[in-house]
Amino acid sequence: MSRPFLSIVIPAFNEEGRLPSTLEQVVAFLSTRPYRWEVVVADDGSADATAALVEACSREYPQVRLLSLTHKGKGWAVKNGMLAARGEFRFLCDADLSMPIEQVERFLPPQLVGVDVAVGSREMPDSRRIGDPARRRYGGRFYNRLVRALAVPGIADTQCGFKCFRGEVTARIFQPLRIDGFAFDVEALFLALKAGLSVQEVGIDWYYREQSKVRPLQDPFAMIWDLLNIRWRHLRGVYDVEPGAPTGDE
Repeated sequence: MSRPFLSIVIPAFNEEGRLPSTLEQVVAFLSTRPYRWEVVVADDGSADATAALVEACSREYPQVRLLSLTHKGKGWAVKNGMLAARGEFRFLCDADLSMPIEQVERFLPPQLVGVDVAVGSREMPDSRRIGDPARRRYGGRFYNRLVRALAVPGIADTQCGFKCFRGEVTARIFQPLRIDGFAFDVEALFLALKAGLSVQEVGIDWYYREQSKVRPLQDPFAMIWDLLNIRWRHLRGVYDVEPGAPTGDE
């Protein structure tokens, strides 16, 4: 089977409520595209019907496949999903589909050319945030200031759950990834910049969804701790990623 042009990677943990609608919209859109595609649902050890729903979808659409994992966290699911995907471009898509799937075209040729990592952004001049509570917006901007100071300078929105990676650079970014939780985005972008890859933000329309998996009292402190660990690992030379190193991709 020839390599897909686009892989959609969806990390999922107990998403039986939201995933059916997301898969329906993603598959309906991709079915109108002229290129080969696949959808990889990386199930992070769900205890509900998430896996069964994906398997049912895959019986109708063989391009949809389930990657079953033990439960370790969103970063763990994304890492394994990205490495299991086969596309020339591999697009990270949150299970809540808070970005219209049609906007994936903004991350791909011919609309975007020559970029290794395209980062969906809610902070670009052409971005729109719909229904976003002020507390969440300002909290995110505070965290991003810490991110830019400690790990990833120059990127206004590291935490948006929609990002696209060229297949040839995926192994270089995700094989060394160590963070299993929500701060994996920062570590992935840190590794991309360390490897000398091109990173560009792409403005999107982003719709606030209820039922976020982020725990407001616990996760922000864990994410700040992860930021400090990224700096510590870097200073100790833990990340073996250098510009021009082989990607290790197939």
